[in-house]
Amino acid sequence: MSQFVTIQVGQCGNQIGSAFWPLTLHEYGIEYKNALLDILKIQRDHIKNIDALWDGFSSFFHVPDNTDNLCFKTVAELNAAKVKARAILIDMEDSVVARFQQGPLRGLFNTTCTVTNYPGSSNNWATGYYTHGIQYHDRIEEVIRQSVELCDNLNGFLLLHSVGGGTGSGLGTATLKMLYDSYPRVDRLVSCVYPAGTEDVVTAPYNMLLATRELIEYATCVFPVENRALLEICEAQLKNRENIDQANFNASCLPFQDMNSIVVNMLLHLTSGSRFPGNLNVDMSDLATNLVPYQKMHYIYSNVSPVALTAPKLLVTNGSKLQDVLFTNAWSRSNQLIKIHPLQPGSVVLSAAHIGRGQCSITGMKRNIERFQRKGKFTSWSKDSMKIGLCSVPPPGHATSLLCLLNTSAISSMFKNLIEQFTKLYCRKAHVHHYSKVSGFDEAQFLDSKEAISDLYGHYIELQNQKQRHISRLKIL
Repeated sequence: MSQFVTIQVGQCGNQIGSAFWPLTLHEYGIEYKNALLDILKIQRDHIKNIDALWDGFSSFFHVPDNTDNLCFKTVAELNAAKVKARAILIDMEDSVVARFQQGPLRGLFNTTCTVTNYPGSSNNWATGYYTHGIQYHDRIEEVIRQSVELCDNLNGFLLLHSVGGGTGSGLGTATLKMLYDSYPRVDRLVSCVYPAGTEDVVTAPYNMLLATRELIEYATCVFPVENRALLEICEAQLKNRENIDQANFNASCLPFQDMNSIVVNMLLHLTSGSRFPGNLNVDMSDLATNLVPYQKMHYIYSNVSPVALTAPKLLVTNGSKLQDVLFTNAWSRSNQLIKIHPLQPGSVVLSAAHIGRGQCSITGMKRNIERFQRKGKFTSWSKDSMKIGLCSVPPPGHATSLLCLLNTSAISSMFKNLIEQFTKLYCRKAHVHHYSKVSGFDEAQFLDSKEAISDLYGHYIELQNQKQRHISRLKIL
C-alpha cells in the first residue's frame, strides 16, 4: 500500500494534526476513549473484510519489522509495538506541539521529528520563509529524510498549514520548496487554510499573497479551505439535533476542533483509494494527472458528503436513495470547504472527480454524474471525461460517503479577492517595513507575487470565455 508523510507546520497545521491522528486511528478501529468501544465494534463488524483495514495501516504509521500482529485494538498496544506516526511537527512556537508530547497519543510521535522554536514568526511571511527557513533548513531536511527512509512505497507528502500567519505561510511554503528541490518526483499535496477575513492579523493579505505565489510554483495539488466555510458547516451541523452529540462545541469558544475534523475527514477520504481496496480505486498519483489540465492550475475545490463531525453512530439508509442524496449534498454550497460557486453561470469546470466510499455502485455513480453534467458548464474536453473512484471501505459510522473534487474557473474569484485585499493594504505601504527589514526579502516580491497570481487569474478567465472551435472536415477532392 502507498505511504504518506504528513508535515504539520505552524499553529493551524498542528491543530489540524491534533484532529487528524485520533480520527485516523478511529478509521482503523483504534480508540483511546473506552466509552466508544461498543460503537467501534459495530463499525468494524459493518466492514465485510476487516483485514482490508490493516492492509493500509502502514500508509500513515510505521510498524517495526518484528511486529507480527497488525490487528491493534488500543493505543497501549501501539505503544508496546513501538508503532510511530509518519508525522513531522514544525512550529516556531511550541505551545501546540507540546500537546502532542503530553497527550494520550504522545507515544505515537517521534521526538526526533519535532522542530520547534520560540517566540514564533511575528505574523510575518518573510520571517518564517527567510529567517526560520534558513536557520532550520538543515534540521527540517534531515527530519524529512529520516521519515522518507522509513517508507517502502512513498506516495506523497501531505502538508498542513495556514496562509494567514507567519510560520504557516512562511515556513510552510519554505518547507514546500524544500520538498520540491529534494523530492521532485514525489507528489506534494497541500491542504492550506485561508482566513475568514475577520481575523486579528492585519498583515494577513501580505502573507496570503506571498504564500499563494509559492503554492502555485511548487505544489502538485492544493486543496484550499476557508475558515468561513468551515464555520458555516459547523453552525449548520449544530442546528441538526441528530448531530448535537457529535460536536466538540463549547459555547465559550469557537468550534475549532470540529472545523479541523471536517478538514481531516476530507483528507482521509482523499487518501482512501491509496490505503484501502476497491473495485475502481483512485490512487493519489492519479489525481494530478486527471485534475490538473495546465501547469500551475492545481487549486482543487473539495466538497465531502456527509459532513458529520465525528460520526459516533452507524447510519444506514436505502442504498440507491442515499447515494442520490450524497451527490446532491456534494454539489451543495452548504457543504463546500471553500466559499465559491463552481456551478455559477459563466464559470466552467476544467476537470472533475467523484470518489465514493462504502456502498456506492457504479450504476448509481454513472446516473448521478449524468445529472452533474446537465447542471454545470464544461470545457470541450472535460464534460465526457470524469474521474470516478470506488473504495470498498466506508468511513467510520457511515455506510457510504462521497468526495467531489473540481478544478473550476470559479476559483479565480478567490485569487481576485486576494489581490484586492493586498492592494487595499499595500497602496498605503502599511506594515511593509516589517517585511523589508528581514534579511533576504525584497519589496519587489510583493509586486512579483501579485503579477504571478494575476496571470493565473487571467488564465482562468481566458478558459472561462473560450469559445468552442468547430473545425470542418477536410474534403477529399
